Formats: sequence, C-alpha cells, structure tokens
Amino acid sequence: MPTARTRPDPRKLSADEEELFHAFYLMRRGFDRTLDAQLQRDDGISISELEVLMALVRSPGRRLRVRDLVALTGWEKSRVSHQVTRMAGRGLVERQDCAEDRRASWIQLTGDGRRVVVRALPQHTKTIRRILYDAITPEQQETLLEISQRMTAAMEAALDGAGADCTEATTD
Repeated sequence: MPTARTRPDPRKLSADEEELFHAFYLMRRGFDRTLDAQLQRDDGISISELEVLMALVRSPGRRLRVRDLVALTGWEKSRVSHQVTRMAGRGLVERQDCAEDRRASWIQLTGDGRRVVVRALPQHTKTIRRILYDAITPEQQETLLEISQRMTAAMEAALDGAGADCTEATTD
C-alpha cells in the first residue's frame, strides 16, 4: 500500500538538498569571481563596470537615466550612483543634466568607455565560452537554460510578494 508522501520541512534542507545548494552556490560565486578577475587582469575594469558600460552601449544614444540603469542592473539607486561616480572619475561615463526632468540626470557613455568595452569583449566572451559553453554539452546547455528561466521566474514571484511558497514555479 503506497504511503502518503510527506512534504519536507521548508525550514530545513536534507543532506542531498544541502549538497546541491552548496555546489550551486560555489558555481555561481565562482563564475562571477572568475569573470571579474579576468576583466580586472586583462582590462582593469570590474564586472560591475562592464555591466554599466554594456547597458549604455545597448541604449539609444548610448545614454540612460539613472532610474533606467537601476532597472536594468537590478541594483539599488545608491549603488548605481556610487558606481557611476567612480566610473565618471575614470572618464568612462559622464553625467548630464536632464532637460525634461531637473531631478533626473543622464549617464552618457564616453569615447573612453566605448573603447574599454570594445577592447574587453573579445577576451570576456572567450572566458564565458570556456567556462560555460565548453564545460557542458549542448543538451546540458538546454537544461541549464530551462532551469535558469524557472529559477528566475520563482525569484521574480518571490520579489513581487506572490512567491511566499515558490514551489508552484517548479511544478508542471
């Protein structure tokens, strides 16, 4: 006679769950650290600086309002402000007044900022390819994409307050 499957205590992880979490955590942190170290070593910029530069490169006119940069990076406004101040000091970006809204300002990519991106991207892409794509099979890449999308949806639901119990995002 089959027994009713009990739901695990959400406040505790089993040994298998703890092992998975630890492996995932090390992989995620290690990926970030490896990319950051490569950028620092080869181009003298951080992964955070590249994130801001790439957002600006992709934007119309190569400029964004601070609030748009906050939305694109997912950072707090104060973090964006400090990051932009440091980058402006290095000549990678510049602040410009916003004629449409005196409370807002534009962050504009400079020529130096663009040159840094152009110089950094080939090696950065090569590092991503070596760590992510070359390390796993095409089938594993598809699975990782599915997992990433499901986890992102669960995180977004949790941030929106709808995800007190995110198990719905992982069931079919």
